Amino acid sequence: MQPLEDEHFVSWEQSPEQMDELWANGWRHFGPIFYRYRQCLTSAGIRNVQPLRLDVERFEPSASQRRLLRKNGDLEIRVKTAELLEDRLRLFDLHKQRFAENVPNSLADFLGPAPHAGPCQTLELGAFLGDRLLAASYLDVGATGVSSIYAFFDPEESRRSLGTATMIWEILLARRTGRRWHYPGYAYVEPSGYDYKKQFGPMECFDWDAWRPLAGAGAGSE
Repeated sequence: MQPLEDEHFVSWEQSPEQMDELWANGWRHFGPIFYRYRQCLTSAGIRNVQPLRLDVERFEPSASQRRLLRKNGDLEIRVKTAELLEDRLRLFDLHKQRFAENVPNSLADFLGPAPHAGPCQTLELGAFLGDRLLAASYLDVGATGVSSIYAFFDPEESRRSLGTATMIWEILLARRTGRRWHYPGYAYVEPSGYDYKKQFGPMECFDWDAWRPLAGAGAGSE
C-alpha cells in the first residue's frame, strides 16, 4: 500500500482538544508522525480512502456483536498505559504472520519508540485468559474522542474473532469514560479487508469536506 500525495507533519505534543480537531479533519499518527491521504495504491489498484468515526452515544451492539461478547465472556479486559513490553512484541510478531502483503514491521512503527512520551495519551486494552495475553489493542485519548491505532491477537484464537471484539471493547471503554466519538481509522470506498469496520453503526465517513452518515453502516451484522 502506497499513499498518493500524502500530507504529514511531526509533533511530540498535542493537547486532547487538538487531537480531537486533528481526527475530525482526517489526520492519524504513528508515534510523532501525523499523516493523512485521500488515495493509495494497492495491489488491487488505486483505492479512495474513507476516514471513519462512530457515534459512541448512539452505538448499540448488534445481535451478532452481543453473541461475540458472550463468546469472549471468559476473558478479562485490562486497561493500562501503552508500553512496548516483550510479551506484546512477541504476540505482534505472531499476528503479523497472517499477512501476505502490507506486512507490518514492528509495534514501535505504530506506537512510536516511546509511547509514554506523546504526542498524546495512549492506552492499551488487553484481553487475558488467566495470565495469558490473547489480544491487545491501542487507542489514543482526546477530550471528546478516542482513536484506534492498531490491534493484534494470537492466531491460535482466531475462532474468537478478536479483531472485531477489541473494537467493541474500545467503543465500550470510550462510552464508560464519557467520550462521544470512536475513530476506527481508515477504510476504502471500494471493498477491502477493512470493511469489518463498516459493520458498526451508526458510522460516519469523512468525504474530505464534511462528516456524513455512511450508507449501509451496520448492515449485515445481525
